[in-house]
This record gives sequence, structure tokens and C-alpha cells, in this order.
Amino acid sequence: MSSVREEAFDGVGLFVDGPNVLREEFDVDLDDIREAAAETGRLATIRLYVDEHATPGLIQAAEARGFEVIVTSGDVDVKLAVDAVRFAVEGRGDTVVIASRDTDFKPVFEAANNCGLRTLAIAPGSHGRSDALRNAATESITLDETEQ
Repeated sequence: MSSVREEAFDGVGLFVDGPNVLREEFDVDLDDIREAAAETGRLATIRLYVDEHATPGLIQAAEARGFEVIVTSGDVDVKLAVDAVRFAVEGRGDTVVIASRDTDFKPVFEAANNCGLRTLAIAPGSHGRSDALRNAATESITLDETEQ
């Protein structure tokens, strides 16, 4: 009988911290995040986490770009972290990508790394970027606001 990890397929789990990344000061487009993640492999899971204050226009735009939108009451961090760790430990893919500036996701990368997965931190810009998050990931990208 083979283990879950042995049955893992090549695929990328993209988890986007909406309230932390989709801020006016960054001018980040969901397409840029998606493209950066897609450079690591085939996107198997594409999720945008937002709180109850997300506008219907944002939700509609994200869904039109292929994102599964997860709406939570309050802070999105716990739901995103649980889903990303589940993706890793259940062997749903080989790469975990988190788009955020939040150091709270460092343990997610550590768990994914311990499962032998590739990890990628995507920061919306250098302002407020979490060096701890970047250092926990096996790779990191900072989206350049000047190219947006």
C-alpha cells in the first residue's frame, strides 16, 4: 500500500490572502499573482480568501479569473492556513504558494517544507514584505509595482 505522499501529483496550490494583498497601495492584479504561481507548475488549486467586506465586484472578478473565492467572517488567516496545510499533508500537489505579507503563514511553509513540498512566497511589493515569510519558503517573488 502506497502512502499519500507517494501518490501526490504535480500541481500547485495557490492561496491568496485577499485583505493583505489586494490593497490600493500595491495595485496588484489577480492575473499577476496567478501568472507568478503558474510559473512553478500546473495550478491545481486557486483560492482567494476574503472577509465579509469584500465587494461583489471583487468576488465576481476573481471567479472570472478562475479563483475559488472563500469568504470568511473576520480574519481570513486561519481558514487559509488550515486549507494550505491540508493541501500539503494530504499530498494534493507538490507546491504550496501563498500570496501575502503576513508572517503568520510562516508555520504553513514550515509544514509544507516538512512534507517535502516546494514552497513559494509571493509578496505584493517590497513595502511591508515579510522577510520571515520569504525566508521560510524555498522560493520567493516580490511583485514589482512599477510593472503593474
